[in-house]
Amino acid sequence: MAENSSEMHSPGPIISRREALQATAGAVALAALPLQSAAATSSPAGVSSVMAVSMTVNGRAHTLTVDPRQSILDVLRETLDLPGTKKGCNQGACGACTILVDGKRIVSCLTLASMHDGAEIQTIEGLEKDGELHPLQAAFVEHEGLQCGFCTSGQIMSGLGCIAEGHARSPDEIQFWMSGNICRCGAYPGIVAAVADAAERS
Repeated sequence: MAENSSEMHSPGPIISRREALQATAGAVALAALPLQSAAATSSPAGVSSVMAVSMTVNGRAHTLTVDPRQSILDVLRETLDLPGTKKGCNQGACGACTILVDGKRIVSCLTLASMHDGAEIQTIEGLEKDGELHPLQAAFVEHEGLQCGFCTSGQIMSGLGCIAEGHARSPDEIQFWMSGNICRCGAYPGIVAAVADAAERS
């Protein structure tokens, strides 16, 4: 007489498909942890994780210890506590982080601090002197070249660069050379008027 197969083989514990997937995912995550921590803590032989950089910001000399991957924007905001330079898109597309480096306007979110040892940097905080607004700042107020104000520091710094470059001789020229600075509020007529006004006075 043949024996019942269910008596010969105990079926063992039964788990659901969900439980099986959860157990597999947990095992994979645990197996990956040592690799992730090793990657996070290791660096190529002979490569330092920090470096010394000297720069003059708004007339003040600074010697800083920075991560070689750190942008000037992050150094300004996080190390030097100069939050006037705004972090907008962080991809170089909006112009909110525009500053002047050695007299030339750049988007600081895409610029490594380690590449500008010895640089002369000017930010929005350095424009006001003895309680008096810079003429371009005053022109922005007079011509209402701002609404929410988030982009304004970048607009003003870019406007300074535009004037210094000789690209502020007409409204059309200002619009073209300021096109890298985005104003989501749409205050462009006031911005152009302010730059043109300051250019005439300079």
